[in-house]
Amino acid sequence: MESCPAEARRTESRRMEACRTGGRPAESRPSEAARGSAVARRAPAREAPGRWIWLAAWPVTAVFVLSNAATPLYALWQRDIGFSKGTLTLIFACYIVGLIGSLLVSGVLSDRLGRKPVLLPALTLALAACAIFATASSVAALMAARLFTGIAVGAAVSAGMAAVTDVAGPARKRRAALLASCAMVFGAGLGPFLAGVLSEALPAPTVTVFVVEAALLLTALVTVVRMPVRRPAGPTRGSWVRVPAVPRGNGVQLALGIAVFAPGITATSFVLSLGPSLLAALLGTTSRTVAGGMAFAMFLTATGVQFAVQALPRRTVLTAGAVNTALSMAALATAVHTSSAPLLIASALLAGAGQGLGQLGGLSLLNSAVPPQRLAEANAALNVGGYVLAGVLPVSAGYLSDAVGLTRGATLFAAALMTLAVIGGLVVLAHRDRVAA
Repeated sequence: MESCPAEARRTESRRMEACRTGGRPAESRPSEAARGSAVARRAPAREAPGRWIWLAAWPVTAVFVLSNAATPLYALWQRDIGFSKGTLTLIFACYIVGLIGSLLVSGVLSDRLGRKPVLLPALTLALAACAIFATASSVAALMAARLFTGIAVGAAVSAGMAAVTDVAGPARKRRAALLASCAMVFGAGLGPFLAGVLSEALPAPTVTVFVVEAALLLTALVTVVRMPVRRPAGPTRGSWVRVPAVPRGNGVQLALGIAVFAPGITATSFVLSLGPSLLAALLGTTSRTVAGGMAFAMFLTATGVQFAVQALPRRTVLTAGAVNTALSMAALATAVHTSSAPLLIASALLAGAGQGLGQLGGLSLLNSAVPPQRLAEANAALNVGGYVLAGVLPVSAGYLSDAVGLTRGATLFAAALMTLAVIGGLVVLAHRDRVAA
């Protein structure tokens, strides 16, 4: 009969244990690791210091410096290697192929694996492009370098811009959109200007330019390694390689962004591709510094106008972008018919404003509506919509100009793009209730 006292002691022990654990048996209590995990999930992410929003935008700038750095140097390569304007068009096309191909992959990869696993290989590829450019002695080398550049740029506009938003946090989304957009256009303008100045001021221009750019990319690489960005809780369903899209219900925001951003970036692409030819025709100059300076002024305008309108409603920003692009094309058509260099420069500045406003409005719309785990893919979708038009229309204008003359070709291009810009503005006005303030 000694089992009764033993049973009583065990019952009393369980009662005292239940008192200490709030009535739950010990085996049902969560482990220390589980409790720590639950607390970590409930704890809000610590907001990164403000300087990191600026630093997170630097890799985007560094990659976009490379994107247009080769533009003033093609005349030197044509002289040294020997290739036609048609071949030059193919070299440019390699960039678009790499860019579009990268956008089909990098956005989804970034949302699933994180920003760093996409940005670090992209920056490494950009460094490889610099090495190929600096030692290029054949058309094949130039094509490979442009292909690598396009891939790196695709990663920058998807994962890089999303990283800026991630670092900024939910309370600073609009500021993040501003800095990410400005990083892109400022880098795009700084590249040809820097290349133009260095190529005329220093020896071995096709080497020096890319040594400097490689140094910029190395600082961007260090920035990404130290960037305080977490891996997003991305979706695991669907193909890893697909046309970028936005979540159901965000299609209108994407369409409105593309409606204004695509004509804007097409206008600046035209200035980059045929601007030097127009300058040579109107001013009689082949200076790489002058051509690079016009591109830099265009993208500096794109940067400055975004800071100027950051407090305005998104619908106003998008509408203003469409208006500026339309005015740019009107100035371009007038410039080529009147042989007016000031009007050509005005056209370039208005084109910069049109791209900057369209890009800022589009990114702001996506940042406000798309969840973080799909944001990189959404950024990729916006840029696919913009770059497809920017790749097709200026190249078509170049071939058309060869067939019917530069004046008529530029005029037809201006008329077509002005029409698209006006349509984009009207679409925004028709859906102003869907464009958040």
